[in-house]
Amino acid sequence: MKCAHVSAPARPAVWSRHRRTRGLLAAAALATLLLAGCAGQDKGAAPAPAGQAPQIGTPAAGGAGSAPAGEASTGGHGSSSGGGAQSGTGTGKAEPALARSEPEKIAIPSLGLTSSLETLRLNPDGTMETPKNPGLAGWYEPGPTPGSQGPAVIAGHVTWNGAAAVFEKLKTMKAGDTIKVTRRDKKTVTFTVNRVAEYPKAEFPTLEVYKNLDHAGLRLVTCGGDFDPKKNYYDSNVVVFARMTGTA
Repeated sequence: MKCAHVSAPARPAVWSRHRRTRGLLAAAALATLLLAGCAGQDKGAAPAPAGQAPQIGTPAAGGAGSAPAGEASTGGHGSSSGGGAQSGTGTGKAEPALARSEPEKIAIPSLGLTSSLETLRLNPDGTMETPKNPGLAGWYEPGPTPGSQGPAVIAGHVTWNGAAAVFEKLKTMKAGDTIKVTRRDKKTVTFTVNRVAEYPKAEFPTLEVYKNLDHAGLRLVTCGGDFDPKKNYYDSNVVVFARMTGTA
């Protein structure tokens, strides 16, 4: 698989100084990521070498990256589901952001899914690691933690060796569905889905996914679209956009 480097979004203005570098790294990784080996070793193909990822293009000028922090944009190039949430109105009142605390588990009741979380970091070439276990999702550590201010990112494989992986059903989520993330500080944060969108990899909205936020957001990411068994490659990405609406 080949990857194409694109420029990273502007520095997140609201993060504290010691988080800004991490935010830039996260944005840069998203610009080259998503997702290395989404299909795993499908059809017996060898796993992708470390650092190789399907290409992602730069968002169109004035498009996804220019959306306000309230997530009013639908991305322009991708198809979305979720009814009224596409207008950016959301489906729940946002809660005040929490201090940083690493996530340990994710649960999505509508999918009957529960997964502990791997920690994903940067590969030596600047691309994002992907989960080693296809049955587990992974949290991208250079970015915000779920519940802290900004767009936390959790990624997972859709298939692996022809079998279903952890995020196989992610594209079936709808606006209003909930996502629960349990953190190391023993707090469980609830996120409510605003919308679900699918984007061709060449039009992946890096800025929209990782833009600056004035609240605690969450993005779930996997592959989607058509699968090419010869290239072991999905041609699209599915992104779930959500915001924190509760804490327990």
